[in-house]
Amino acid sequence: MKLVAIVGTNSDRSTNRKLLKFMAKHFADKADIEILEIKDLPAFNEPEDKKAPAVVAAFSEKIAGADGVIISTPEYDHTIPAPLASALEWIAYTSRVLINKPTMIVGCSLGALGTSRAQAHLRQILDAPELKARVMPGSEFFLGHSEQVLDDDFNLNNGEKVAELEEHFAEFQEFVTITNKIVKQADTDRKLKFAWDAE
Repeated sequence: MKLVAIVGTNSDRSTNRKLLKFMAKHFADKADIEILEIKDLPAFNEPEDKKAPAVVAAFSEKIAGADGVIISTPEYDHTIPAPLASALEWIAYTSRVLINKPTMIVGCSLGALGTSRAQAHLRQILDAPELKARVMPGSEFFLGHSEQVLDDDFNLNNGEKVAELEEHFAEFQEFVTITNKIVKQADTDRKLKFAWDAE
């Protein structure tokens, strides 16, 4: 199974990046997980020709070639970081490559609450007509006090959270397989044609 994992921040010290690198290492025998960074993407600015800059197009191509997507988001002011919102706006306005793509959301925070508000908001955003990702239902993985449990060698030093993540990841693998079997190309094609100004 080929997955891409999006680091939902441009912060160099992000524990969300560490979590995804832990997942890529820990689940290496179950899936090929490629880490994608958003920090090199320009801020969204609506292009007149609706064509994405080369770096955005390459980012979208990675998503298109994957069986599923994992997004790890921190929480800034009760929502997702602006760079992640910008990356999703590029996708929505150009490739729309997340349409019907199986997607798993996880998140880390330095405090105790995890990223519950940001994850809930991200679910809403991914349900927008131009994105319409297939977000795995009934699954939330929050990692609080993440600096204390994720080390610089990308280990998650909390057995209970590792077991919880293993359970969620196993469910996601099944979700990816089932979703990619039942989703019809005609449905994806119809959603790709969505336009707010269509009559």
